[in-house]
Amino acid sequence: MTRRAVPELPEVEVVRRGLERWVRGRTVAAVEVLHPRAVRRHTAGAVDFATRLRGQRIGEARRRGKYLWLPVTDGLSVLAHLGMSGQLLVQPQDAPDEKHLRVRFTFDDDAGTELRFVDQRTFGGLSLHDAVPGDLEGLPDVIAHIARDPLDPAFDDAAFHDALRRRRTTVKRALLDQSLISGVGNIYADEALWRSRLHYDRPTATLTRPRTTELLGHIRDVMSAALAVGGTSFDSLYVNVNGESGYFERSLDAYGREDEPCRRCGTAMRRRPWMNRSSYFCPRCQRLPRP
Repeated sequence: MTRRAVPELPEVEVVRRGLERWVRGRTVAAVEVLHPRAVRRHTAGAVDFATRLRGQRIGEARRRGKYLWLPVTDGLSVLAHLGMSGQLLVQPQDAPDEKHLRVRFTFDDDAGTELRFVDQRTFGGLSLHDAVPGDLEGLPDVIAHIARDPLDPAFDDAAFHDALRRRRTTVKRALLDQSLISGVGNIYADEALWRSRLHYDRPTATLTRPRTTELLGHIRDVMSAALAVGGTSFDSLYVNVNGESGYFERSLDAYGREDEPCRRCGTAMRRRPWMNRSSYFCPRCQRLPRP
């Protein structure tokens, strides 16, 4: 079975690290927009996007949750959202163009490589934004509302628990609420909840502070494990900047394992429709508490 999912924090972080290695400090010579939909979020249009980036020097690649950006000079940032099939690839300049190449960045140095945005389904895109005034990371103003992610050293565990209790929702809904905690998508939410023995519909009001601490620990563990093997690739659409797939799919304990035995108790795993997605869980290990 082929499963497609929006890249989550580990996948985007893998791409960010690649950009940091191959693109940081280089000056843009030219930008070629080959499909206008790829820059549709840049409201001034493709020509403005390309013109304003010419001659700009790229700073340290940054990420908040699933959003990735490249600060450039003049207080601007190139924001990238990969959508379901977007790829940022560092390729030799003489490499054949990919079938779904949408944007090309060339540089004014002799490194012999260029940056390409490839997107088969064109759900992703690039856009240019002003940075939040005074923000040292060049955070684009359009994502200023996105919360920090649990791998961010500045993430506040106690504040997150208090927000959970105030929100009075269910635990998986909370994990996917990017204003509460960013970077946790459907796959890693299911994995962390399985490790925590929590049902996806458990009310957040029932979580004690130690249980929230335990859950955050499992979120960090599963994301760190995914990062170590390059993220989760269900098909060829998710790759790093060198075109390589991740291997965490082989280590998944919950997501995509319907009818397979729970690796903890042996009970058949279940899948339930949930908010236009699916939730995978063990009916024995992850029981929903009675009211």
